Amino acid sequence: MASETLLEARDLTKHFPVSSGFVFGRVQGWVKAVDGISFSVAKGETLGVVGESGCGKTTTAKLILAQEAATSGQIEFRGQDVTSLQKHDLMDYRKSVQVVFQDPFSSLSPRMRVSDIIAEPLEVHTNLSKQDVKHRVGEVLELVGLQPDVAPLFPHEFSGGQRQRIAIARALATEAQLIVLDEPVSALDVSIRAHILSLLERLQRDLGVSYLFIGHDLAAVAHISHRIAVMYLGKIVEVADSLKLCNDPKHPYTRALFAASLPSHPDEEKEELVLSGEVPSALTPPSGCRFHTRCPFVMPQCSESEPVLKEVEPDHWAACFLH
Repeated sequence: MASETLLEARDLTKHFPVSSGFVFGRVQGWVKAVDGISFSVAKGETLGVVGESGCGKTTTAKLILAQEAATSGQIEFRGQDVTSLQKHDLMDYRKSVQVVFQDPFSSLSPRMRVSDIIAEPLEVHTNLSKQDVKHRVGEVLELVGLQPDVAPLFPHEFSGGQRQRIAIARALATEAQLIVLDEPVSALDVSIRAHILSLLERLQRDLGVSYLFIGHDLAAVAHISHRIAVMYLGKIVEVADSLKLCNDPKHPYTRALFAASLPSHPDEEKEELVLSGEVPSALTPPSGCRFHTRCPFVMPQCSESEPVLKEVEPDHWAACFLH
């Protein structure tokens, strides 16, 4: 795996205003969806991002895809500041950073043939001739394990796994260097998930593409990721090598996630760690450590000051006063 940094986010923040009226109401507060996170993705690497619903995973993806403007912070892609890109430079960035969504049936237009779906980003981002576009469509279809002769068909004529292969082909069409995978296997049958994950791994080996893999299925994320970042209420609370995180999670929230997941074997003994209460609102997050209201190991200082993400072991970072 290459160590050269492809994408880096520094103190990335996205706050959404909450208004009292529909149009010109006063701003009464801010939803802190993403609140000062930092991470990087190397060339040829997969960074997994896990956490409960509402933790900020999807907002983070939208910021990386330039679908949302950051409130503050910086995103650098190949050393270039993404937050300041305009017009042609922004188009070049979108060509290099693509996305595969959770539900391929919703993300593929039912009125477009497969050939048009895959050709569309090529027509927007390149100056290829029609013949070259047709050749490229057939090329990426073969890359994802489909025959070029399926190009005239419509999405409804395929199974769920085949539709997701088409979505991956569309993301690869422009020779993207980073693909954001937003829960790409959670809408698929269990028997199909392994095939799609194997396909993504093969494509990474052959093409050197990087992935930002967002998911809540810990087994899938752990299988495909080189490193994993754990998010809770807009913050990254732990980052480590995938194997290290699975075998020895440091943050109580990470431990609780693994304790709640299904065991890989019926006889496997797992840590019992039950969280109390609900996830607090991102509109009024708790003071200090945001996890302290549910943490079974809470200490007085947890509600008074916010722990910083620090290296507790070589290449293992956690934001917790226990370490």
